[in-house]
Amino acid sequence: MIHLPALRWGDPYESLDSVETVHFDTGEPVAQVSKILSAMVRHDMQHAPRAQAVLRSEAPARLVERVGRAGDLFMNAELPLGDGAQTPNEFVRQQSSTTGLPESICRANMEKMAFVCREMGAILDSLTRGLDLGILSRGYGFDAAGRMLSYQAQTDVVGAVLPSNSPGVHTLWMPAIPLQMGLCLKPGSQEPWTPFRMAVAMIEAGIPKECVAVYHGGHDVGQTIVQRCGRSLVFGGQATMELYEGNPAVQVHGPGYSKIVIGEDAIDNWEDYLDTMVTSVFLNSGRSCINASSIWVTRHGRAIAERLAERLCEVRPRDPGDPEASLAAFTVPGVAEAVSGMIDIALAQGGATDLTASMRPGSRAITKEHCSYLLPTVVHCESPEHPLANKEFMFPFVSVVECPESEMLQRIGPTLVCTGITEKPWLRNSLIACPSIDRLNLGPIPTTKLDWLQPHEGNIVEWLYQPRSFQLLAS
Repeated sequence: MIHLPALRWGDPYESLDSVETVHFDTGEPVAQVSKILSAMVRHDMQHAPRAQAVLRSEAPARLVERVGRAGDLFMNAELPLGDGAQTPNEFVRQQSSTTGLPESICRANMEKMAFVCREMGAILDSLTRGLDLGILSRGYGFDAAGRMLSYQAQTDVVGAVLPSNSPGVHTLWMPAIPLQMGLCLKPGSQEPWTPFRMAVAMIEAGIPKECVAVYHGGHDVGQTIVQRCGRSLVFGGQATMELYEGNPAVQVHGPGYSKIVIGEDAIDNWEDYLDTMVTSVFLNSGRSCINASSIWVTRHGRAIAERLAERLCEVRPRDPGDPEASLAAFTVPGVAEAVSGMIDIALAQGGATDLTASMRPGSRAITKEHCSYLLPTVVHCESPEHPLANKEFMFPFVSVVECPESEMLQRIGPTLVCTGITEKPWLRNSLIACPSIDRLNLGPIPTTKLDWLQPHEGNIVEWLYQPRSFQLLAS
Protein backbone atom coordinates (compact mmCIF):
# COMPACT_ATOMS: atom_id res chain seq x y z
CA MET A 1 0.00 0.00 0.00
CA ILE A 2 1.13 3.58 -0.67
CA HIS A 3 2.56 5.44 2.29
CA LEU A 4 2.12 9.20 2.25
CA PRO A 5 4.59 10.80 4.67
CA ALA A 6 4.47 14.21 6.25
CA LEU A 7 7.06 16.81 5.29
CA ARG A 8 8.76 18.42 8.28
CA TRP A 9 10.43 21.38 6.61
CA GLY A 10 11.08 19.34 3.52
CA ASP A 11 12.16 16.12 5.20
CA PRO A 12 9.80 13.13 4.73
CA TYR A 13 8.56 11.82 8.07
CA GLU A 14 6.86 8.48 8.65
CA SER A 15 4.83 8.58 11.84
CA LEU A 16 4.05 5.61 14.06
CA ASP A 17 0.46 6.87 13.95
CA SER A 18 -1.20 6.73 10.54
CA VAL A 19 -4.66 7.00 9.01
CA GLU A 20 -5.91 4.70 6.29
CA THR A 21 -7.66 6.37 3.38
CA VAL A 22 -10.07 4.27 1.32
CA HIS A 23 -11.62 4.40 -2.13
CA PHE A 24 -14.85 6.37 -1.95
CA ASP A 25 -16.81 3.84 -4.03
CA THR A 26 -15.27 0.43 -3.32
CA GLY A 27 -14.06 0.95 0.25
CA GLU A 28 -10.69 -0.58 -0.67
CA PRO A 29 -7.58 0.86 1.07
CA VAL A 30 -5.72 3.48 -0.99
CA ALA A 31 -2.96 4.81 1.27
CA GLN A 32 -1.58 5.04 4.78
CA VAL A 33 -1.12 8.70 5.68
CA SER A 34 1.32 9.64 8.45
CA LYS A 35 -0.49 11.55 11.16
CA ILE A 36 1.33 14.40 12.90
CA LEU A 37 0.74 15.52 16.48
CA SER A 38 0.23 19.18 17.30
CA ALA A 39 3.25 19.00 19.63
CA MET A 40 5.42 18.23 16.60
CA VAL A 41 4.07 21.29 14.82
CA ARG A 42 4.85 23.48 17.83
CA HIS A 43 8.38 22.07 17.91
CA ASP A 44 8.95 22.55 14.19
CA MET A 45 7.63 26.11 14.23
CA GLN A 46 10.73 27.11 16.16
CA HIS A 47 12.47 26.89 12.78
CA ALA A 48 9.92 29.02 10.91
CA PRO A 49 12.20 32.10 10.68
CA ARG A 50 14.73 29.95 8.81
CA ALA A 51 12.21 29.45 5.99
CA GLN A 52 12.03 33.15 5.24
CA ALA A 53 15.77 33.66 5.72
CA VAL A 54 16.57 30.96 3.15
CA LEU A 55 14.06 32.37 0.67
CA ARG A 56 15.43 35.89 1.08
CA SER A 57 18.83 34.60 0.04
CA GLU A 58 17.26 34.01 -3.39
CA ALA A 59 16.24 36.73 -5.85
CA PRO A 60 12.44 36.94 -6.21
CA ALA A 61 12.73 36.57 -9.99
CA ARG A 62 14.61 33.31 -9.48
CA LEU A 63 11.90 32.02 -7.15
CA VAL A 64 9.22 32.91 -9.70
CA GLU A 65 11.17 30.97 -12.33
CA ARG A 66 11.43 27.93 -10.05
CA VAL A 67 7.73 28.01 -9.21
CA GLY A 68 7.04 27.96 -12.95
CA ARG A 69 9.23 24.87 -13.29
CA ALA A 70 7.42 23.32 -10.31
CA GLY A 71 4.16 23.69 -12.22
CA ASP A 72 5.56 21.75 -15.16
CA LEU A 73 6.85 19.02 -12.84
CA PHE A 74 3.52 18.87 -10.99
CA MET A 75 1.69 18.41 -14.29
CA ASN A 76 4.03 16.11 -16.17
CA ALA A 77 6.70 14.45 -14.03
CA GLU A 78 7.00 11.29 -11.99
CA LEU A 79 7.67 12.64 -8.49
CA PRO A 80 8.77 11.01 -5.22
CA LEU A 81 6.00 9.64 -3.02
CA GLY A 82 6.92 7.76 0.13
CA ASP A 83 9.17 4.85 -0.76
CA GLY A 84 8.22 5.06 -4.44
CA ALA A 85 7.06 7.53 -7.03
CA GLN A 86 3.85 8.93 -8.46
CA THR A 87 3.08 9.60 -12.11
CA PRO A 88 0.59 12.30 -13.14
CA ASN A 89 -2.00 9.65 -14.06
CA GLU A 90 -1.55 7.93 -10.70
CA PHE A 91 -2.03 11.28 -8.97
CA VAL A 92 -5.33 11.82 -10.80
CA ARG A 93 -6.61 8.33 -9.95
CA GLN A 94 -5.55 8.56 -6.30
CA GLN A 95 -7.05 12.01 -5.81
CA SER A 96 -10.32 10.87 -7.39
CA SER A 97 -10.36 7.71 -5.28
CA THR A 98 -10.46 9.55 -1.95
CA THR A 99 -12.30 12.78 -2.80
CA GLY A 100 -15.13 11.38 -4.91
CA LEU A 101 -14.33 13.77 -7.74
CA PRO A 102 -14.46 12.41 -11.29
CA GLU A 103 -11.01 12.04 -12.81
CA SER A 104 -11.86 14.62 -15.47
CA ILE A 105 -12.38 17.25 -12.76
CA CYS A 106 -9.16 16.20 -11.01
CA ARG A 107 -7.25 16.60 -14.25
CA ALA A 108 -8.81 20.02 -14.92
CA ASN A 109 -7.80 21.24 -11.47
CA MET A 110 -4.30 19.86 -12.03
CA GLU A 111 -4.03 21.93 -15.21
CA LYS A 112 -5.25 24.98 -13.27
CA MET A 113 -2.47 24.52 -10.69
CA ALA A 114 0.18 24.19 -13.38
CA PHE A 115 -1.15 27.25 -15.22
CA VAL A 116 -0.97 29.42 -12.10
CA CYS A 117 2.62 28.29 -11.47
CA ARG A 118 3.65 29.08 -15.04
CA GLU A 119 1.98 32.49 -14.93
CA MET A 120 3.14 33.41 -11.42
CA GLY A 121 5.29 36.28 -12.64
CA ALA A 122 2.39 37.95 -14.47
CA ILE A 123 0.01 37.27 -11.56
CA LEU A 124 2.30 38.89 -8.99
CA ASP A 125 3.02 41.79 -11.36
CA SER A 126 -0.72 42.42 -11.55
CA LEU A 127 -1.42 41.98 -7.82
CA THR A 128 1.45 44.32 -6.89
CA ARG A 129 0.55 46.78 -9.67
CA GLY A 130 3.97 46.42 -11.21
CA LEU A 131 5.95 46.75 -7.99
CA ASP A 132 9.55 45.56 -8.09
CA LEU A 133 9.47 42.44 -5.86
CA GLY A 134 12.94 43.39 -4.66
CA ILE A 135 11.33 46.24 -2.70
CA LEU A 136 9.28 43.70 -0.75
CA SER A 137 12.41 41.63 -0.21
CA ARG A 138 14.57 44.54 1.05
CA GLY A 139 11.72 46.21 2.89
CA TYR A 140 12.15 49.52 1.05
CA GLY A 141 13.04 51.03 -2.30
CA PHE A 142 12.08 53.63 -4.88
CA ASP A 143 9.39 53.33 -7.51
CA ALA A 144 9.72 54.52 -11.11
CA ALA A 145 8.74 58.06 -10.08
CA GLY A 146 11.46 58.16 -7.42
CA ARG A 147 9.08 57.88 -4.47
CA MET A 148 10.21 55.98 -1.40
CA LEU A 149 8.16 52.85 -0.70
CA SER A 150 8.42 50.54 2.27
CA TYR A 151 6.64 47.30 3.16
CA GLN A 152 6.80 45.19 6.30
CA ALA A 153 6.31 41.41 6.11
CA GLN A 154 3.53 40.29 8.44
CA THR A 155 4.85 36.74 8.89
CA ASP A 156 7.76 34.50 8.01
CA VAL A 157 5.53 31.50 7.25
CA VAL A 158 2.02 31.33 5.79
CA GLY A 159 -0.21 28.64 7.29
CA ALA A 160 -3.02 26.96 5.38
CA VAL A 161 -5.73 24.69 6.80
CA LEU A 162 -7.01 23.15 3.60
CA PRO A 163 -10.30 21.51 2.53
CA SER A 164 -11.11 18.22 0.81
CA ASN A 165 -13.90 19.40 -1.50
CA SER A 166 -12.14 21.23 -4.35
CA PRO A 167 -8.43 20.95 -5.27
CA GLY A 168 -8.58 24.24 -7.17
CA VAL A 169 -8.32 26.26 -3.94
CA HIS A 170 -4.67 25.26 -3.61
CA THR A 171 -3.78 27.99 -6.10
CA LEU A 172 -4.41 30.52 -3.32
CA TRP A 173 -1.38 29.63 -1.17
CA MET A 174 1.16 29.18 -3.97
CA PRO A 175 2.22 32.88 -4.23
CA ALA A 176 3.71 32.69 -0.72
CA ILE A 177 7.00 31.17 -1.92
CA PRO A 178 7.90 33.82 -4.54
CA LEU A 179 6.82 36.41 -1.95
CA GLN A 180 9.60 34.90 0.20
CA MET A 181 7.48 33.36 2.89
CA GLY A 182 7.51 29.72 3.92
CA LEU A 183 4.52 27.41 3.77
CA CYS A 184 3.00 25.35 6.56
CA LEU A 185 0.18 23.24 5.10
CA LYS A 186 -2.42 21.03 6.76
CA PRO A 187 -4.20 19.06 3.99
CA GLY A 188 -7.83 18.02 4.12
CA SER A 189 -8.25 14.45 5.34
CA GLN A 190 -9.58 13.22 1.98
CA GLU A 191 -7.35 15.35 -0.23
CA PRO A 192 -3.75 15.01 0.97
CA TRP A 193 -2.50 14.55 -2.60
CA THR A 194 -2.29 18.07 -4.04
CA PRO A 195 -0.40 19.79 -1.17
CA PHE A 196 2.14 16.97 -0.98
CA ARG A 197 2.73 16.70 -4.74
CA MET A 198 3.04 20.47 -5.19
CA ALA A 199 5.44 20.71 -2.23
CA VAL A 200 7.61 17.94 -3.71
CA ALA A 201 7.45 19.59 -7.16
CA MET A 202 8.67 22.87 -5.66
CA ILE A 203 11.57 21.15 -3.91
CA GLU A 204 12.47 19.24 -7.10
CA ALA A 205 12.38 22.56 -8.98
CA GLY A 206 14.99 24.06 -6.66
CA ILE A 207 12.91 25.75 -3.96
CA PRO A 208 14.82 25.18 -0.68
CA LYS A 209 13.22 22.27 1.14
CA GLU A 210 13.43 24.13 4.48
CA CYS A 211 10.62 26.40 3.24
CA VAL A 212 7.79 23.86 3.01
CA ALA A 213 6.04 21.76 5.65
CA VAL A 214 3.05 19.45 5.12
CA TYR A 215 1.35 18.15 8.26
CA HIS A 216 -1.44 15.57 8.03
CA GLY A 217 -3.50 15.48 11.20
CA GLY A 218 -6.64 16.40 13.08
CA HIS A 219 -8.29 19.69 13.99
CA ASP A 220 -5.70 20.28 16.72
CA VAL A 221 -2.97 20.42 14.07
CA GLY A 222 -4.93 23.02 12.12
CA GLN A 223 -5.52 25.09 15.25
CA THR A 224 -1.81 24.96 16.12
CA ILE A 225 -0.85 26.16 12.64
CA VAL A 226 -3.25 29.11 12.92
CA GLN A 227 -1.92 29.97 16.37
CA ARG A 228 1.76 29.77 15.38
CA CYS A 229 1.70 31.40 11.93
CA GLY A 230 1.45 35.17 11.61
CA ARG A 231 -0.86 34.76 8.63
CA SER A 232 -3.10 31.75 7.88
CA LEU A 233 -5.58 30.74 5.20
CA VAL A 234 -8.47 28.71 6.59
CA PHE A 235 -11.19 26.94 4.61
CA GLY A 236 -14.52 25.95 6.13
CA GLY A 237 -18.21 26.61 6.49
CA GLN A 238 -20.18 29.48 7.95
CA ALA A 239 -19.23 28.52 11.52
CA THR A 240 -15.54 28.78 10.62
CA MET A 241 -16.09 32.20 9.08
CA GLU A 242 -17.79 33.42 12.24
CA LEU A 243 -15.04 31.95 14.44
CA TYR A 244 -12.33 34.06 12.81
CA GLU A 245 -14.42 37.12 12.00
CA GLY A 246 -12.45 40.26 12.73
CA ASN A 247 -9.10 38.45 12.99
CA PRO A 248 -6.77 40.11 10.44
CA ALA A 249 -4.22 37.30 10.76
CA VAL A 250 -6.69 34.75 9.36
CA GLN A 251 -8.14 34.88 5.86
CA VAL A 252 -11.21 32.62 5.85
CA HIS A 253 -12.53 31.07 2.65
CA GLY A 254 -16.02 29.70 3.16
CA PRO A 255 -19.33 29.67 1.30
CA GLY A 256 -19.36 32.13 -1.59
CA TYR A 257 -23.10 32.62 -2.12
CA SER A 258 -22.21 33.63 -5.68
CA LYS A 259 -25.07 34.92 -7.82
CA ILE A 260 -26.34 35.96 -11.20
CA VAL A 261 -28.50 39.10 -11.31
CA ILE A 262 -30.56 39.79 -14.45
CA GLY A 263 -31.96 43.29 -14.86
CA GLU A 264 -35.42 44.15 -16.12
CA ASP A 265 -33.96 45.34 -19.45
CA ALA A 266 -32.44 41.90 -20.13
CA ILE A 267 -34.97 39.54 -18.57
CA ASP A 268 -37.09 38.97 -21.72
CA ASN A 269 -33.92 37.65 -23.43
CA TRP A 270 -33.10 35.22 -20.61
CA GLU A 271 -32.72 32.27 -22.98
CA ASP A 272 -29.63 33.96 -24.45
CA TYR A 273 -27.94 33.57 -21.06
CA LEU A 274 -28.91 29.97 -20.34
CA ASP A 275 -25.42 28.59 -21.09
CA THR A 276 -23.91 31.15 -18.71
CA MET A 277 -26.32 30.02 -15.99
CA VAL A 278 -25.68 26.30 -16.50
CA THR A 279 -21.90 26.72 -16.47
CA SER A 280 -22.06 28.90 -13.37
CA VAL A 281 -24.09 26.30 -11.50
CA PHE A 282 -22.58 23.05 -12.71
CA LEU A 283 -18.85 23.49 -13.42
CA ASN A 284 -16.64 21.50 -10.99
CA SER A 285 -19.76 19.62 -9.87
CA GLY A 286 -21.02 22.72 -8.06
CA ARG A 287 -18.40 22.35 -5.31
CA SER A 288 -16.71 25.75 -5.57
CA CYS A 289 -17.45 28.98 -3.75
CA ILE A 290 -17.58 30.63 -7.19
CA ASN A 291 -20.45 28.41 -8.38
CA ALA A 292 -23.72 30.32 -8.62
CA SER A 293 -26.04 29.30 -5.79
CA SER A 294 -28.87 31.61 -6.82
CA ILE A 295 -30.13 33.53 -9.85
CA TRP A 296 -32.07 36.73 -9.18
CA VAL A 297 -34.66 37.84 -11.72
CA THR A 298 -37.57 40.26 -11.94
CA ARG A 299 -39.83 37.98 -14.01
CA HIS A 300 -39.90 34.60 -15.82
CA GLY A 301 -38.51 32.86 -12.75
CA ARG A 302 -40.47 29.66 -13.18
CA ALA A 303 -39.68 29.38 -16.89
CA ILE A 304 -35.98 29.92 -16.25
CA ALA A 305 -35.99 27.30 -13.49
CA GLU A 306 -37.78 24.82 -15.76
CA ARG A 307 -35.23 25.22 -18.55
CA LEU A 308 -32.32 24.89 -16.13
CA ALA A 309 -33.93 21.77 -14.70
CA GLU A 310 -34.31 20.31 -18.19
CA ARG A 311 -30.60 20.90 -18.85
CA LEU A 312 -29.47 19.36 -15.57
CA CYS A 313 -31.97 16.63 -14.78
CA GLU A 314 -30.27 14.02 -16.99
CA VAL A 315 -27.04 14.13 -14.99
CA ARG A 316 -26.34 10.83 -13.23
CA PRO A 317 -23.38 9.35 -11.34
CA ARG A 318 -20.85 7.63 -13.56
CA ASP A 319 -17.67 5.68 -13.03
CA PRO A 320 -15.05 8.26 -11.94
CA GLY A 321 -12.78 7.21 -14.83
CA ASP A 322 -15.50 7.89 -17.43
CA PRO A 323 -14.55 11.03 -19.44
CA GLU A 324 -18.24 12.03 -19.31
CA ALA A 325 -18.41 11.82 -15.49
CA SER A 326 -19.30 15.22 -14.05
CA LEU A 327 -20.93 14.59 -10.67
CA ALA A 328 -18.86 14.25 -7.50
CA ALA A 329 -19.67 11.83 -4.70
CA PHE A 330 -20.13 12.54 -1.00
CA THR A 331 -17.61 10.35 0.81
CA VAL A 332 -18.85 10.88 4.39
CA PRO A 333 -21.80 8.58 5.22
CA GLY A 334 -25.15 10.30 5.71
CA VAL A 335 -24.16 13.78 4.53
CA ALA A 336 -25.96 13.71 1.18
CA GLU A 337 -29.10 12.29 2.74
CA ALA A 338 -29.06 14.93 5.48
CA VAL A 339 -28.65 17.77 2.96
CA SER A 340 -31.49 16.40 0.85
CA GLY A 341 -33.67 16.26 3.97
CA MET A 342 -32.88 19.90 4.79
CA ILE A 343 -33.99 20.94 1.30
CA ASP A 344 -37.24 18.95 1.56
CA ILE A 345 -38.06 20.51 4.95
CA ALA A 346 -37.57 23.99 3.49
CA LEU A 347 -39.70 23.16 0.44
CA ALA A 348 -42.50 21.95 2.69
CA GLN A 349 -42.94 25.51 3.98
CA GLY A 350 -44.39 26.51 0.61
CA GLY A 351 -43.41 29.37 -1.69
CA ALA A 352 -40.75 27.31 -3.50
CA THR A 353 -40.80 24.38 -5.94
CA ASP A 354 -38.13 21.84 -6.87
CA LEU A 355 -38.44 21.79 -10.68
CA THR A 356 -35.99 18.91 -11.10
CA ALA A 357 -38.00 16.58 -8.85
CA SER A 358 -40.85 16.23 -11.34
CA MET A 359 -38.46 15.52 -14.25
CA ARG A 360 -36.76 12.42 -12.87
CA PRO A 361 -37.87 9.44 -10.79
CA GLY A 362 -36.83 8.85 -7.21
CA SER A 363 -34.97 10.91 -4.63
CA ARG A 364 -32.30 13.51 -5.32
CA ALA A 365 -30.04 11.53 -2.94
CA ILE A 366 -28.58 8.32 -4.35
CA THR A 367 -27.12 6.11 -1.63
CA LYS A 368 -24.50 3.48 -2.41
CA GLU A 369 -22.60 1.14 -0.12
CA HIS A 370 -19.62 3.41 0.57
CA CYS A 371 -20.72 6.81 -0.75
CA SER A 372 -23.71 8.83 -1.92
CA TYR A 373 -24.60 11.42 -4.53
CA LEU A 374 -26.89 14.42 -4.75
CA LEU A 375 -28.43 15.00 -8.15
CA PRO A 376 -28.55 18.57 -9.51
CA THR A 377 -31.44 20.51 -8.03
CA VAL A 378 -33.15 23.65 -9.36
CA VAL A 379 -35.61 25.43 -7.07
CA HIS A 380 -37.92 28.29 -8.00
CA CYS A 381 -38.46 30.71 -5.10
CA GLU A 382 -41.41 33.04 -5.40
CA SER A 383 -39.78 35.65 -3.16
CA PRO A 384 -36.44 36.42 -1.44
CA GLU A 385 -38.06 35.58 1.91
CA HIS A 386 -37.88 31.83 1.33
CA PRO A 387 -35.09 30.05 3.26
CA LEU A 388 -33.77 28.48 0.05
CA ALA A 389 -33.44 31.83 -1.72
CA ASN A 390 -29.91 32.33 -0.43
CA LYS A 391 -28.58 28.87 0.41
CA GLU A 392 -25.39 27.18 -0.72
CA PHE A 393 -24.72 23.45 -0.85
CA MET A 394 -21.75 21.38 -2.00
CA PHE A 395 -23.45 20.03 -5.13
CA PRO A 396 -25.14 21.57 -8.20
CA PHE A 397 -27.95 23.41 -6.42
CA VAL A 398 -29.43 26.72 -7.52
CA SER A 399 -32.46 28.75 -6.56
CA VAL A 400 -34.10 31.06 -9.08
CA VAL A 401 -35.41 33.97 -7.02
CA GLU A 402 -38.02 36.47 -8.14
CA CYS A 403 -37.46 39.93 -6.70
CA PRO A 404 -38.24 43.53 -7.73
CA GLU A 405 -35.21 45.10 -9.39
CA SER A 406 -35.19 47.99 -6.93
CA GLU A 407 -34.81 45.58 -3.99
CA MET A 408 -32.28 43.10 -5.39
CA LEU A 409 -29.05 44.58 -4.10
CA GLN A 410 -30.50 45.10 -0.63
CA ARG A 411 -31.63 41.47 -0.55
CA ILE A 412 -28.81 39.42 -2.09
CA GLY A 413 -26.56 39.47 0.98
CA PRO A 414 -22.82 38.60 1.00
CA THR A 415 -21.73 37.59 -2.50
CA LEU A 416 -18.28 36.39 -3.50
CA VAL A 417 -18.94 36.62 -7.25
CA CYS A 418 -21.83 38.43 -8.89
CA THR A 419 -22.56 38.34 -12.61
CA GLY A 420 -24.75 41.31 -13.46
CA ILE A 421 -26.59 41.11 -16.78
CA THR A 422 -27.97 44.55 -17.56
CA GLU A 423 -27.23 47.62 -19.65
CA LYS A 424 -29.02 50.01 -17.31
CA PRO A 425 -26.47 52.63 -16.16
CA TRP A 426 -28.03 53.04 -12.70
CA LEU A 427 -28.11 49.30 -12.05
CA ARG A 428 -24.55 48.81 -13.29
CA ASN A 429 -23.37 51.65 -11.07
CA SER A 430 -25.28 50.18 -8.14
CA LEU A 431 -23.62 46.80 -8.72
CA ILE A 432 -20.20 48.45 -8.84
CA ALA A 433 -20.88 50.30 -5.59
CA CYS A 434 -22.60 47.42 -3.76
CA PRO A 435 -20.58 46.59 -0.61
CA SER A 436 -22.02 43.06 -0.48
CA ILE A 437 -20.29 42.05 -3.73
CA ASP A 438 -16.64 41.02 -3.69
CA ARG A 439 -15.95 40.17 -7.34
CA LEU A 440 -18.12 41.62 -10.10
CA ASN A 441 -18.72 40.52 -13.69
CA LEU A 442 -20.72 42.87 -15.89
CA GLY A 443 -22.21 40.97 -18.81
CA PRO A 444 -22.98 37.26 -19.33
CA ILE A 445 -19.71 35.97 -17.85
CA PRO A 446 -20.03 32.73 -15.84
CA THR A 447 -19.37 33.22 -12.14
CA THR A 448 -16.87 30.36 -12.47
CA LYS A 449 -14.68 32.16 -15.02
CA LEU A 450 -11.51 33.29 -13.25
CA ASP A 451 -9.11 36.07 -14.14
CA TRP A 452 -5.86 35.12 -12.44
CA LEU A 453 -4.59 38.69 -12.76
CA GLN A 454 -7.33 39.80 -10.37
CA PRO A 455 -7.54 39.11 -6.61
CA HIS A 456 -9.61 36.07 -5.68
CA GLU A 457 -10.86 37.06 -2.24
CA GLY A 458 -8.71 39.92 -1.04
CA ASN A 459 -5.24 40.69 -2.38
CA ILE A 460 -2.77 38.22 -0.85
CA VAL A 461 0.14 40.63 -1.36
CA GLU A 462 -1.54 43.42 0.60
CA TRP A 463 -2.45 40.89 3.31
CA LEU A 464 1.11 39.58 3.66
CA TYR A 465 2.94 42.92 3.31
CA GLN A 466 1.86 46.07 5.10
CA PRO A 467 2.93 49.45 3.70
CA ARG A 468 4.56 51.73 6.23
CA SER A 469 6.29 55.08 6.51
CA PHE A 470 10.04 54.86 5.99
CA GLN A 471 12.78 57.47 5.74
CA LEU A 472 16.42 56.91 4.90
CA LEU A 473 19.11 59.49 5.60
CA ALA A 474 21.65 59.32 2.79
CA SER A 475 25.24 59.01 4.03
